[in-house]
Amino acid sequence: MKQAALQLYRLAVIAVIAWLIRDLAVRQRTHGDSPIAVDEVKKLLPDAASLRPDSSERDGLFVLDRQGRELGYVVRTQPYCRDIIGYCGVTDALVVLGPDWKILGITVHASDDTKEHVHDVVTDRRFLKKWNGMTWDTAAGLDLKRAGIEGVSGATMTSMAIARGVKARLQLSSGEIAARPPLQFGWRDWGLLAVLALGTVMAFGRPEWRQRWRRPFQVGIIIYVGFISGDMVTQQLLAGWSRAGIPWSTAPGLVLLTVAALLVPWATRKPIYCHQLCPHGAAQELIGKLRPARLQVTLSAGVGRGLEFLPAGLLLLVVVVAMMAVPLDLAGIEPFDAYLVRTAGLATIGVALVGLVASFFVPQAYCRFGCPTGALLNFVRARGPTDHFSRRDAAALGLVAVAVLINWQYVSLIHWVKGVP
Repeated sequence: MKQAALQLYRLAVIAVIAWLIRDLAVRQRTHGDSPIAVDEVKKLLPDAASLRPDSSERDGLFVLDRQGRELGYVVRTQPYCRDIIGYCGVTDALVVLGPDWKILGITVHASDDTKEHVHDVVTDRRFLKKWNGMTWDTAAGLDLKRAGIEGVSGATMTSMAIARGVKARLQLSSGEIAARPPLQFGWRDWGLLAVLALGTVMAFGRPEWRQRWRRPFQVGIIIYVGFISGDMVTQQLLAGWSRAGIPWSTAPGLVLLTVAALLVPWATRKPIYCHQLCPHGAAQELIGKLRPARLQVTLSAGVGRGLEFLPAGLLLLVVVVAMMAVPLDLAGIEPFDAYLVRTAGLATIGVALVGLVASFFVPQAYCRFGCPTGALLNFVRARGPTDHFSRRDAAALGLVAVAVLINWQYVSLIHWVKGVP
């Protein structure tokens, strides 16, 4: 009973922190969301001078010139379409219409999604222009597939979430909420299910079979999960889902992978994701096989214990960033996006390279001393009859306390950060 209670406690810690992040994010979007600025509309309506709320069911803003004459209209997709999630968050898009109620353009007002993905969408020469010239009703009834509106390469989930958000928002009357999109299984979802199935065999299959196929499987994980699909469990992903919700319908494969990463070690003691499915973990293990025995470095007990505080500190950073909506790209604290070389940031690449070089000398160096996602998954892992309430469980309770404080005192904290009395 003590072991069961301890495992439920650990799962409850994660659930409570995720709920607190989500609760605050909803309040930020519906009450503390940044208003639309006239300058954003001027890009498409140069004479715009002010915005006037519309009390009709369209629930948007009239765009006025200096004399108060109506030049056009602008409507935003959030918070009405909060259930339409891209890769790891929602995007607030503005639809600007002219006086003839035809769309002049679509711009991105704000986004909780990955910065690189949003940048790819915004800088694409064609995607956001495909609605130009359509009337409100035409865009609301648009069949995206027949209209040839396809995702931007490298940012498919983000761009298609914007497209679905625009259509859903224009279909809404005041107070209505956009329905979740239907369940969609794409090639990436089927690929992740296949990876998860093979990883399960590698974790629970016969030892001789696992030994024989481990190296080819690791190479396959690095190539497919790392360089091709890029669908990995990361702090950026978990923080984004906590804030925006889980994309059950649009990314079922990634959702199932994340659920398995959390629940399999929680129920079976087998860290299936870290040991079998993580490309960076596989790369470190393969690099370790190339190390001559004389080059292996054994860290002292004190250094090892000191370095183990780093993942916990990064988890604290993630909680603060996710709750305070700090403009810090969480992809930069982990190496996983580095496998998507075209969109990877310098910080991500740096973390990846340092981790791989370190693993040549210290076995699984990044996994042991640098990975916040690994620390989170290791936190929920069962340990059998010898398991007991430890320092990590006390530290987790401290994270809950931080999350409660930020959720409770968010406005005061923002004023303190900005120096507002």
